[in-house]
Amino acid sequence: MRTHAQAVVIGGGVIGCSILYHLTKLGWTDVVLLERDELTSGSTWHAAANIHGLHDSTNISRIQHYTMGLYKELEQETGQGCGVFQPGSLYLAQTEARVHQLRLQAAKAKLYGMNFHEIDRAEAERLHPMVDFDGIRCIMWEPDGGNVDPSGVTNAYAAGARRNGAEIIRFCPVTGTEAQADGTWIVRTEKGDIATPWVVNAAGLWGREVAAMAGVSLPLLPTEHQYFVTETIAEIAGMDRRLPSVADRDGEYYLRQEGQGLLVGAYEKDVRFWAEDGTPQGFGHELFADDLERIEDNMMRAIDRVPAVGTAGIKRVINGPMIWSPDSNVLFGPVPELTGYFCCNGIIPGFSQSGGMGLLAAQWMVEGETHYDMFAWDVARFGTWAGKDFTKARVGDQYAHRFKIHFPGEERDAGRPVRTRPAYDLQREMGAQMGLNYGWEHPLYFGDVPDTAGFTRQPWWDVVGAECRMLRDRAGIIDISNFAKYRVAGPGAEHWLNAVFANRMPQTVGRSCLTPLIGKRGGIAGDFTVTRLAEDVFWVIGSGMAERYHQRFFNAVPLPDRTVFESLTDTWCGFNVAGPQSRALLSRLTNTSLETADFPFMRSAVIELAGVEVLALRVSFTGDLGWELHCAQADQARLYQSLIAAGQPLGAGPVGSRALMSLRVEKGYGSWSREYSPEYWPHEVGLDRLIKRDKDFLNKAAVERVLSQPPRESLVILALDGAQTDASQADVSGGEPIFLNGRGVGRVTSGAYGYTVNQSLALGYVSGIEPGTEVEVMLLGEPHRATILDLPPFDPDGKRLRA
Repeated sequence: MRTHAQAVVIGGGVIGCSILYHLTKLGWTDVVLLERDELTSGSTWHAAANIHGLHDSTNISRIQHYTMGLYKELEQETGQGCGVFQPGSLYLAQTEARVHQLRLQAAKAKLYGMNFHEIDRAEAERLHPMVDFDGIRCIMWEPDGGNVDPSGVTNAYAAGARRNGAEIIRFCPVTGTEAQADGTWIVRTEKGDIATPWVVNAAGLWGREVAAMAGVSLPLLPTEHQYFVTETIAEIAGMDRRLPSVADRDGEYYLRQEGQGLLVGAYEKDVRFWAEDGTPQGFGHELFADDLERIEDNMMRAIDRVPAVGTAGIKRVINGPMIWSPDSNVLFGPVPELTGYFCCNGIIPGFSQSGGMGLLAAQWMVEGETHYDMFAWDVARFGTWAGKDFTKARVGDQYAHRFKIHFPGEERDAGRPVRTRPAYDLQREMGAQMGLNYGWEHPLYFGDVPDTAGFTRQPWWDVVGAECRMLRDRAGIIDISNFAKYRVAGPGAEHWLNAVFANRMPQTVGRSCLTPLIGKRGGIAGDFTVTRLAEDVFWVIGSGMAERYHQRFFNAVPLPDRTVFESLTDTWCGFNVAGPQSRALLSRLTNTSLETADFPFMRSAVIELAGVEVLALRVSFTGDLGWELHCAQADQARLYQSLIAAGQPLGAGPVGSRALMSLRVEKGYGSWSREYSPEYWPHEVGLDRLIKRDKDFLNKAAVERVLSQPPRESLVILALDGAQTDASQADVSGGEPIFLNGRGVGRVTSGAYGYTVNQSLALGYVSGIEPGTEVEVMLLGEPHRATILDLPPFDPDGKRLRA
């Protein structure tokens, strides 16, 4: 066994073997995989192993299509069969919402060159004559869908990795992972120790236990999951081809051919958790007792759709464990608090994602960043707030609603609240409907209308509109406590910030600047506001949900001596007071002059407001006249009450985050993880003007490379034609393709109705399209006319902002 390796992968399931294989494909051949038992033991061996490309996330769809295409290449490369069956998949829609979801997926497939399209009932009946299509509104066809052999795929990855120089050691449990002072690791086993700069936790059902060896707590929990295989069905035995799989997600089951029978699986409401306190070390190829009564309702729906299921005998039942994260996505990437510790845990559709997951993991370790923005998978999206109770509640909800549509902006109640601020109860009394942001509860809107989710406009649409108009006409008070807040202080503070960020830090006390954070490939890893509070003290504001994600970048630049970087997000709160009457509102509470001559745009000062000391910044994400007000958490409720009271005589009041989304889209402001991500180059986003190339900063060489190339696309704002019937019932939300004369030219990143400009709006990226051009945006999966605007419809000259 080697004593040194470039990376040590822990776990010999399909994901661990894929990561090992892809590391060798990217040139790391001195790599080792350690498996406690035999390859595939755990949850890999009993997986249904379906493969499909459909996903609501475009980037996840991309890596699933990569995976589907990889298996046959892997067979040719290694000589190891993967048991690939690709008779196709039928996707059925019983509801209008599912029709919208599937047609949007088909539009994305057309944009990205994927094979997924709508067919009629006659064609569907030809493809699968055993299905009763009554009640089905829409049928999509994915010719490449199917299934693979779990053992074959895993061993093919292993064979390919071995051929490229990797070492795989079976029956070798890891007993410890010890961090070294130089940032490397010692992986301890009974067969010897291995020194490595990278530990990869791909331990599947034992991911929690392996993480705990490194002092890491992962929000994961296993459940039982059942599927069954029928005896031979004569109709199938008599066919000369394999039947396509059936994805009837409104029916909450999945179905495909297995041998000469059918395999039927279900995600039932009656969830069974397993191994809550830790996965048994001796568990391997065991299964749980059958419990088909628990999935009886799902089975009956499958029988209604495919009657042969009800007349065939059951050949075998598989009831085995799966391990879930709170949102059913993988926990992926380097742990921000550690050096060289990579997680890949909590994978559910492993055989649809294994290839792409392995490739992205290898890219991150070898090249420093993934090709695609995968924040939806990033382990950093959860913090220590995602404890056992939250994880159990969310996993139960995810399992029971596995096939439920995840609507844009949907909020689920399970496990909440987790983290609240002092003003929480007051906001609830005022009618706040709450959302979740990195564990924090925050107001979405204020009103008696319950929160709902869908592709079309919801009952709260008018309530949000009233908040927008109130702010634009008078003033609004927005809780921005979930913004990330940092303090950097000490003699090296300015030097450190200049070394991290691409813009030059403010030279004068009381001034602020906007600055990008540059990713490893030269894209936009973040956008921040930095304010100089004193000669050696700076205040930094960034995306709240990305706080742990951004920690990796901050850690990449050593802090100078006697310089302190601290997060104040947990202990400080904030409000944005904005609108034409915001100055009048705040002037009721302070003796400080807020006139432009005394308090210009992008300036700051520590002032007293209603007896509370606050840091006031003359900025606003609404694009209107306004101030951000930051205070100690203990003062939040008192300050909030004072602001609400001062606003009442002016007709001002509380405003939620959904209104803020609309207001910032009206102004054309980008948002991190939507318009700003490592995939986008600064000159595509319009942030290149903020990059000071005459100084050194993090990943400067990478951004200089991309800036030397012409932009591939440009961020634009679009106005949808409201005269179209469907367009008057829905607004885009993000991900919708943009076409010109049938040719894909871009996609939407954000959308909202602009209540104060009376237009349905979108932000998005297009390639080679000039302002004034009429294009088609795939709203609700159907083409709708839209025009690319030259300027944002609200205050294009910025006069309100600087008033």
